[in-house]
Amino acid sequence: MSNFTHKHSAHCESGVISSLLTHNGFSMSEAMAFGIGNGLSFAYLPMVKIDGMPLVAYRMPPRGIIKTLTKRLGITLDIKRYSNPKKAQDELINMIDDGKIVGLQTSVYWLPYFPTEMRFHFNAHNLIVYGKNEDSFLIGDPVFEHTVSASFDDLTKARFAKGVFAPKGACYTIKNMPTNIDLPKAIKKSIKHTTGMMLNSFIPWVGIRGMKKMKKVILGLPKQPKKYASLYLGHIIRMQEEIGTGGGGFRLMYAAFLSEAAILLKNEDLKAASQMMGNVGDAWRRFALSASQACRGGDYNVNEIAATLQEAIDLEEDTYRFLRGLKL
Repeated sequence: MSNFTHKHSAHCESGVISSLLTHNGFSMSEAMAFGIGNGLSFAYLPMVKIDGMPLVAYRMPPRGIIKTLTKRLGITLDIKRYSNPKKAQDELINMIDDGKIVGLQTSVYWLPYFPTEMRFHFNAHNLIVYGKNEDSFLIGDPVFEHTVSASFDDLTKARFAKGVFAPKGACYTIKNMPTNIDLPKAIKKSIKHTTGMMLNSFIPWVGIRGMKKMKKVILGLPKQPKKYASLYLGHIIRMQEEIGTGGGGFRLMYAAFLSEAAILLKNEDLKAASQMMGNVGDAWRRFALSASQACRGGDYNVNEIAATLQEAIDLEEDTYRFLRGLKL
């Protein structure tokens, strides 16, 4: 069994990759992994439906953080996918016997240690297997405070769930770590990428432009049946506050990244940007609270809800413009 130290994290993908790097000798916080991996984003995609509602995303798509982070730092992963569940299980056992810790992509729905009411069909949940018993794997699931376990059969079922983002038994380990990692360079590049995407995306449904499109739809809700308006706002809140870390939570994580970057680069302006991004996260939470009244069936003023959203948009846009103007 490997000498693995479990870390409770806010989000599975950034939590797993930060733990893998730390275990392999390069200590990295979850916030730093999220920031360098360009995890922060926003997309309002009315052409992509989830239960009949438009996709609203506050972070980059699954697998994006790990892919960007490792590429930016020059780290090589050994990534495997399988068509044969038995082979996938046998090779995982062999890797554990060799003392490796292994990142897995799984379905939340089939993980037995999740409470029943928290299970849903999300196939891009990342976790770490660090050991095994006679018939079960020992797991460091970053969204749980303590380590957990799952039987061989249960974990295999979670690794081979069908549907969107089907894992196909995906697993990954650190293959190669560079002797010298230029963290300041990676930080600067990641900030430039995020600010450019959020301010100047050529796709009109992404970044600040996407937020403004969502606000326009909210202002038009009085023309829709009351039940639809309630479901629509509830869907936005669920995507923001219940899926992964949520919109406000991701902004607070990025604020923590900027705070770490300020110390590493000795840049007081980044410290100010961190405080600004913290205010952004709080504003998104206020928007969720404002919109939640409609979901409870009470009277609500769509203009007030849109105003709270506009506050979050303005604060976020100001933060990116501030970051873009810095000499890093």
